[in-house]
Order: sequence, then structure tokens, then C-alpha cells
Amino acid sequence: MQPLVTPGSQGEAIGRLVVAGLLVAMLPALPFGNYLAYPFFILTTWFHEMGHGLTAMMLGQSFNQLVIFPNGSGFAEYSLGGSTSRLVPAAIAAGGPLAPSVVGALLIVASAHPRAWRPVLWLVLAAILVSTLIWVRSATGWWALLVVAGVLGLVAWRGSPSVDRFTLQFLGLLAVYSGFGDWRYLFTQQVTMNGQTILSDTGAIAAAIGPPYWFWAGVILAASAIMVGAALRYALADKRLRPPPPKPPANVLQFRR
Repeated sequence: MQPLVTPGSQGEAIGRLVVAGLLVAMLPALPFGNYLAYPFFILTTWFHEMGHGLTAMMLGQSFNQLVIFPNGSGFAEYSLGGSTSRLVPAAIAAGGPLAPSVVGALLIVASAHPRAWRPVLWLVLAAILVSTLIWVRSATGWWALLVVAGVLGLVAWRGSPSVDRFTLQFLGLLAVYSGFGDWRYLFTQQVTMNGQTILSDTGAIAAAIGPPYWFWAGVILAASAIMVGAALRYALADKRLRPPPPKPPANVLQFRR
């Protein structure tokens, strides 16, 4: 029986991404899917909150802790210097909702390079473990992130190349899905978290530098769409899907002119 698509073709690559996307979207609806998906649901919060914290650090501020609640909400606590520009808190607020799309785009790009599959999985595993040790300060964050780290470690250690690639695609699309799935949150000025009413990320940006929060929601979604679209175009380019030319036998001399 002939395969439906040619191995290594663009059709196969698209099919693999579609399967990964369907798994991301439908996992909660499968038997025990909610339990299987829960640690990865917490991982998407980690993407978001680490975006806030790392942005704060890159701008010379202090990243104090990351807290994740059992319902999947969370916050990154950071400290601002006394003379910081209004652009700094605005950039930190934007770093959270942009982070899932940035991470997702990078993982999709990495999935196009076989030599990067296993090293990138180890890199993600290390990032989860280091951040959990340094910043995570909640029981939910600890156990759920350690479960994800264990799964990634098992895949990176014992998984076949196809499983490595699929895991990267799954994580990338999971991050992308979570980023765009927060569109209602982005178009909200205030939210209630742990019994307190606070500004949303886009509300915080608007409060720091204006214009209104819905403007920044559109900017963030547009920037995310551009990043993810560019990553998919890169990963699915024909020149990256063609198999490498066969190597000549070792006993054949090659002369170049």
C-alpha cells in the first residue's frame, strides 16, 4: 500500500503539523484528556509569566518570583527602579502575552532542523528546571512543571527522531494556541485574580503610555500572527524538505574544477 504523501515532502510536513495542532486542540476532550493536558496547560502559563519576568531582567529590573494558581492563572512579581521610564513597565507588560508566540515560533523553526531536535528539547527541559528552582513559588507550578520536565527528559533520552520532532511541534503549537487563545483577556482592561481586581497586560500598557488597551491587543495579536506565520513559512519551505543528496561511496575520488 502506497503512502498518502511522499516521505519528506511538504505534504507530510504539513500533515504532521496538522496532527500536532489537532492534538493540542482536542486533548482536553479525550478520555482523561483534562488530566493529561493539565501540566501542559500550566506550562502555557509559565510561558506567559516567564515572558514578563525575563523582559524585566533584560531591561535591568528585578524578577522576584513566579506564582501559578491551580486554575491556571498566575503572576510574575518584579521590582522597578525608582527612575525608570514609562516604557519599561509597558514593555514588561507586553512581554507576557508575546512570549508564547515567540517561543512557539522558535520551536516551529527548530522542528525544521533535525540536528536541533534533541538539543532544543534538552534546552527547554533545562529552562523549566532552572526557572522552577529560582523563581517558581507555588505548589502547582512545582509539580506540574516537573511533570512536564520529566516527559521532555524521557523523550529527549529515549525518543526516536520522529517523536523528538513531533514533541517540538506539539510544544510550539501549544504555545501558539495559548497565545491566541488569550485574545479575550487581551481585549479586557481589568481582571480579577485571587480576589483582587488588577489591570490586564494591555490595560497596564495603556496606563503607562496610552493609547487604549484594545489598540495594544490588536498590536500584540498582529505581531504574534506575523511571527508564527514567518516560522511556519520557514519550516515548510520546499528547500528544507528535500532529502539531502546521496553521498558517493568512500572509495570514489571526487575532483573539483
